[in-house]
Amino acid sequence: MTKKTKLELTWPGKEERPRLEPRILIEHPDKSFHASARRAGDLFENLLIKGDNLLALKALQADYAGMVKCIYIDPPFNTGNAFEHYDDGLEHSLWLSLLRERLVLLRSLLSSDGFFCAHIDDSEGHYLKVLLDEVMGRDNYLTTFYIQVRYPQKTLKQDMDFHKEVEMVHIYRKQWGATPNLPTKEWSDEKFCYYVEELSEGKEISLGGKKVVVFSSDQFVIKKGDPSPNGLKEIWATGTILDGNSSGRYFRDFLDGRVAEDGLGVLYKVSGIGDDNLPHRYFTGPKREGATKGKYFQGVPAGKGNASAKPETVPIENFYDLAGSFGNCRHEGGVEFRSGKKPEKLLEIILRYFSEKDDLVVDSFAGSGTTGAVAHKMGRRWIMVEIGDHADTHIVPRLRKVIDGTDQGGISKAVDWQGGGGFRYYTLAPSLLEQDRWGNWVIAREYNPAMLAEAMCKHLGFTYAPSQDAAEYWRHGQSSETDFIYVTTQGLTYEALRLLADEVGPDRSLMICARAFSGNCPPSAPMAQI
Repeated sequence: MTKKTKLELTWPGKEERPRLEPRILIEHPDKSFHASARRAGDLFENLLIKGDNLLALKALQADYAGMVKCIYIDPPFNTGNAFEHYDDGLEHSLWLSLLRERLVLLRSLLSSDGFFCAHIDDSEGHYLKVLLDEVMGRDNYLTTFYIQVRYPQKTLKQDMDFHKEVEMVHIYRKQWGATPNLPTKEWSDEKFCYYVEELSEGKEISLGGKKVVVFSSDQFVIKKGDPSPNGLKEIWATGTILDGNSSGRYFRDFLDGRVAEDGLGVLYKVSGIGDDNLPHRYFTGPKREGATKGKYFQGVPAGKGNASAKPETVPIENFYDLAGSFGNCRHEGGVEFRSGKKPEKLLEIILRYFSEKDDLVVDSFAGSGTTGAVAHKMGRRWIMVEIGDHADTHIVPRLRKVIDGTDQGGISKAVDWQGGGGFRYYTLAPSLLEQDRWGNWVIAREYNPAMLAEAMCKHLGFTYAPSQDAAEYWRHGQSSETDFIYVTTQGLTYEALRLLADEVGPDRSLMICARAFSGNCPPSAPMAQI
C-alpha cells in the first residue's frame, strides 16, 4: 500500500519543536498609560508586552485563543543586512523554524472569521508563502497585496544590481466563511450608454433551449450615446466571465465557434436570459477572421437606477502605491525607526478590510508600534509584542501621544482622532522553576504567592480568578463552574484537608497544589472531591 504524502517545505531541524512554558505576564503600572478622562467607546484593556514573542504568544494562548480578528506581522526579512534594531540575517533554515513556531501559535489566536496578514519582501517571501500554506491551509490563502515602497528614482546603494521597489503582504483567512470588508461605490449608469437598433427582422433559430434571432452585420446598428436607464453596458465575453455568470456561460456553450454557420460580425438576440428585467439580451460574435472573442450587452440590473439603490461592492485591489507614505513615515508618531518602519496608511488599509471597530488586533513584531497606533485610532483593541528596548524608547512614547491626542500625524486627521483610551504594559515572568546550588529544581525566588497561584493556574489549564470573598480563600482559579484550584506554599495536614472538604462541599471539586502533605488519610475519609 502506497503511503500518502503531502506537499510541504522541508529544512534541517524542522521537526525539532521547542517545548514552551506558559509564562504569566507581570504588569508595570508605571509604564501603563490611560487617558485622563474617559469617553464613550474608549478602549483601555490594550496590551503592550515586552519580551520574546514566542513565549508571549504562548502566555496569551490560554486567554485569547480564538478571539483575535486580525493579525498583522512584519517579521525580519532575513535579507542579510544588520539593521539598527534587528539581526536580520538569520541562517535560512533557522529563520523558517523561528517563523513556523510563531505562526502556529498566532493561528491558534485567530477567531474562526479572522485574517492573517504577513508582510515580507522577496528575500524570503516565497518561502513564507509555502510555509503559510502549510500552517494556515492552502485553501485559506486569499491574495497577496503588492506594495510599492519606493520610487525608481530613489537611490538605495550604487553597487546594487536590482532596485527593490515592491514588498508584499500575504493574506489568509482562518477558515472558510471569513469575509473581508469589501469596498463600496455608489451605483452609476455611466457605462450604460449603448443602444441597439434592429434594421430588419433577422433569422430565428433555437440554441440551448432558447429562442435566438440572428442578425447579419447589415441588419443592425449599435450606437453609443448618453447614459440612461434604457442604455446597455458593453461586456466582453472572455476570461472569468465565461464561467462567472449565465451570459458568459451561454456564450461559451452555444455561441462560441458559430462563425461557420452565421458568419462574422453577427448579432444574437437571445430571449429569457439575464437579470435586468429585459426580455432578451444581445450578443455579438467575432468581427474578423481568426478571432474568437465576443461581447454581450447588459441592461441596468434590477433594483438599480433609482434613488433607493444601495451602493455596490467592488473587489479589493491587490496593488498599492504607497511609496510616498513610506518615504514620509520616518517621523510618524514622533519616533524614528530606520529600515523597517511601516506607514500608518498601510495599516489603515489592512485593518479597514480585515477588521471592524472593537475587534482585537495582534502584532507580535511590533517594531515602532505602528499597528497599535493605527488600531487605537480606528477603534480596534490591540495586543503588541516587542522584545527590543524600543518597546520602551519608541512604542511607549508613541502610544502616550496617541492616547493624549497630541499625535496628529499619520491617519489622525483622516479619522478625526482626538485621543482617549489606554494600554497596560507587561513583561514576561521568569521561568517557574530554577535549579538550586545542588541541582534540584525548585520554585524560582521571584515568585510570590500570588504569582505562584497564577502560574499554576496557567500550567494546569485553570483560569486565574482569585475569589474576593475571604471565606473562599481557597478559590484561586477555576476550569468550570464546579472545578477549582487552590495553590498554597504551606504544608497541609489531614485535618486541614478535611476542613477544606467541608468548605468545598459535595457538589464542587478542588485541586490542591501544596508544598507538602503530612499525615495519613483514613480510607473512609469523605474527601473524594479534593
